[in-house]
Amino acid sequence: MGSQEQTTLVTQNQLFYGTFIYPKTLTDLEYLHSTAVAVDQHGIIVAIERDYDISQATSTLFPRLGWAPSSVTIHSSSASHNQFFFPGFIDTHLHAPQYPNVGIFGSSTLLDWLETYTFPLEASLSDPAKGRTVYNRVIRKTLSHGTTCAAYYATKDVTTTNLLADLCLRAGQRALVGRVCMDQLSPKYYRDASAADSVAATRESITYIQSIDPTGAIVRPVITPRFAPSCSAPLMAELGKLAAETGLPVQTHISENEGEIAMVKEMFPAKKIGAKGDTYTHVYDTFGLLTDKTILAHGVHLSEEEVEIIKARGSKVSHCPCSNSALTSGAARVRWLLERGIEVGLGTDMSGGYSPSVLEVARQAALVSRHVAMGCAPAIKESKAEEESKLEKESKAEKESKANKDGIDRERAKLTVEEVLYLATKGGAELVGMKGKVGGFEVGMEWDAQLIGLGRDVVDGEYEGEEKEEEGNVDVFGWESWPNKVAKWVYNGDDRNTRKVWVKGRLVHERK
Repeated sequence: MGSQEQTTLVTQNQLFYGTFIYPKTLTDLEYLHSTAVAVDQHGIIVAIERDYDISQATSTLFPRLGWAPSSVTIHSSSASHNQFFFPGFIDTHLHAPQYPNVGIFGSSTLLDWLETYTFPLEASLSDPAKGRTVYNRVIRKTLSHGTTCAAYYATKDVTTTNLLADLCLRAGQRALVGRVCMDQLSPKYYRDASAADSVAATRESITYIQSIDPTGAIVRPVITPRFAPSCSAPLMAELGKLAAETGLPVQTHISENEGEIAMVKEMFPAKKIGAKGDTYTHVYDTFGLLTDKTILAHGVHLSEEEVEIIKARGSKVSHCPCSNSALTSGAARVRWLLERGIEVGLGTDMSGGYSPSVLEVARQAALVSRHVAMGCAPAIKESKAEEESKLEKESKAEKESKANKDGIDRERAKLTVEEVLYLATKGGAELVGMKGKVGGFEVGMEWDAQLIGLGRDVVDGEYEGEEKEEEGNVDVFGWESWPNKVAKWVYNGDDRNTRKVWVKGRLVHERK
C-alpha cells in the first residue's frame, strides 16, 4: 500500500468536511459533525462552520472568504466508513538512526543495550548512503502512522544530521533535528574528540538547518546533549551557554534507569560541579540546560525535589512507556507529573521503543498507568469525623504525598483514552514549542491532521470480500457511540486506519 510523496507546496485553498474530533482539554474530546473547516493556501484554518451543509460552502462560505470555487479542493470524511479527521500526532522523543534496530533489545538493560546495539549502528550511519536509506524510511514510516511532527536525535556526524533535516523538509514532516553531543562514556570510535569540537560541530549543524528553513516552519535545530553520563562537565556547560545564546530548544534524557541515576550521582558530585543538590536534575540545572524549551525524555524516577526544579524552569517531560517497559526501566507516574504542573508529551523512543506509532505509545501509556495504579494501596474509608481530624493535623506536603502513595485515588493514577490522546497531540505541541499552532482544530491553527477510517460497519458478522483486512483490526458494529469508536481505535487501531496525513495543509501521506 505505502505512501505517496508530494514535494510541492500547497497551491490551493481547501475545504474539509465531515466529522472532526480533537482534544479540547486534557480530559475532554470535542466532537464536530456535519462541519466544514476551511484551510487557506498557507495551511491555516480560516473558518469553521458547524452543522453545515457542504452545498452552503459555494453559496455562502467561499464568497465570504473571497475564494473562487475553482480554487478550492474539497476533502470529505466518509460516514459509511466511520471516518473522521483527527490532529496529527507529535512524537516528542525518538532516535532516527536507531530505526533499523526497532524490536531488537534482547534482555539488555539501558547501558548494556547502548554498547551492544546502539552505538555501533549509529556510528555506521556516517555513511551518507546508509543514512539516506534509514532516514527516508523512518520519515515515511512515522508519517504513515500519523506523526506530523517529530523530535529527532540524529548521530554525532554533521553531514548525515544535516541530511536528516533535508529529508524531513522534502517529505514535509515537521521536525526538531539534533546532532548528538557526547565526549565520554562511549566507544572511542563514536565520540567527540573534545567539548570544543562537539560545540563547534553542533554550531555547524545549527547553521545549516537554519539555512534550509530560515523561518523554522517545518525543520528546526535542537541542542542535544545525549545524556549526562556521556557528556563532560565542560561540554554541558558550553551547551548551556549555547542554549542561552541562541534561544534554541534542548533535548536530552533524564532519570530513565536506576543504574544510570547512580552513575550520574557518582560522576557529577555536587561539590565538584557547584550544584545545589546531588540529583540528576541538579546536574542539568547547574549547566543551564533546563529551560522552558527543554524536552526531558523519561523522568521515570524523578523525586519531588527534582519535579519542583523542572517546573520552576518550565522544562517538559516526554513519556516513553514502550521503551521503559522494553528495557525494564520502570513505570513513569504521569498523573503525578501532571498534577505537579509538568507538561507531558509522548515519545516512541525508537529503538528502545519497539514501534514507530504514537497511537501505540498512547495505548501503552494508558496500560502503564494502570500498572502504576496497581502499585497504590487501596483507599481506606474512614468516618467523616476521623477524616476531618486527620486532615487538620496533616501539612500540605503530607496531604500531597498521601494522595499519590496511599491510594485514596487509585483510580486517579489511571490515564483515560481522552488523556492519552491529549498527550499525543496538544501535550506534544507544548513540548515542541507549537502550543496554539497545532494539536487541534481552531481558527488560526495550522492544518496538521490525519484522516482516520475505521471501516464499514460489520453486517451479519461478514465482510465484503477482503476489504476489512485492509481496513485494520477495528470492528464497528453500528451501535457504538463516537467515544466508544474512538476507544476502539486507541486500543485496536494501527496505520491501516490512517488514510491520509497533512502537514500545514500539504498532503504528505496517502494510503492507497
